[in-house]
Amino acid sequence: MATLLLVHAHPDDEAISTGGAMMKAKAHGHRVVLVTATRGEVGEIHNMDEAAARPHLGEIRSVELKNAAEILGVDRQEFLGYRDSGMVDTPDNKDPRSFHQARLEDAAGKLAVLIREERPAVVVTYAEDGVYGHPDHIKAHLVTNAALDVLEREGLPVKKLYYTAIPRSMMEAFVQQMPEEARQAMGGNMRIAGTPDELVTTQVDVHDYVERKRRAFRAHVSQNDPKSWFATMQDQVYELAFGTEYYQLARGKPGSELPEEDLFAGIS
Repeated sequence: MATLLLVHAHPDDEAISTGGAMMKAKAHGHRVVLVTATRGEVGEIHNMDEAAARPHLGEIRSVELKNAAEILGVDRQEFLGYRDSGMVDTPDNKDPRSFHQARLEDAAGKLAVLIREERPAVVVTYAEDGVYGHPDHIKAHLVTNAALDVLEREGLPVKKLYYTAIPRSMMEAFVQQMPEEARQAMGGNMRIAGTPDELVTTQVDVHDYVERKRRAFRAHVSQNDPKSWFATMQDQVYELAFGTEYYQLARGKPGSELPEEDLFAGIS
């Protein structure tokens, strides 16, 4: 069967935005490969002592990712080996070890090696806005496209490249129903405008996997604020919000009439 390869920025990104499609691909016999650019060293810390955990957060989050990947059915997980870049204009963002500061050609070269080895039919990453403007998400977009350009020049193009998407109309409606705490967060560093509806090509029904998807996110213990609206959301509301995953086809041809219902539509 064909391979799905996903390029994410930090541990936990995979569960939130693509966990359902990953489990569905695995259930249908596809190979699932997860590439994570950083170990999330700059993330917030919950459920553990900040002073003790901070120096080792990269290692902690690597273990959490391993646990989540097992739930999601990942066959192979690799790190690109860069440091979490943090947000714009922070010292972490200027760290020469950060993903943000990495030379595009170098990072794309590392990713191209993995793509050559796996020969995926489908690749998934973020659109140019990085969902909410995080420098590592934007860099993942640039690096993935640069790596795929290299493979195309070598005569090894992938059949499809998708960007994760949140339809703008759905995002606007969802924000209006959020608690005030969540709306304030969305207006701060995590400003999510959503993908223009006309660019959304693919809607993947993942209701059968939504409980495991939530369990995979909970495996990222250090990232789960037990008091957050996300953690306390009722199961039926969570299923409504996360039971369908949306994607934008960026390279390749649709495998069915739009909207497609599967990332592997048209791929045997």
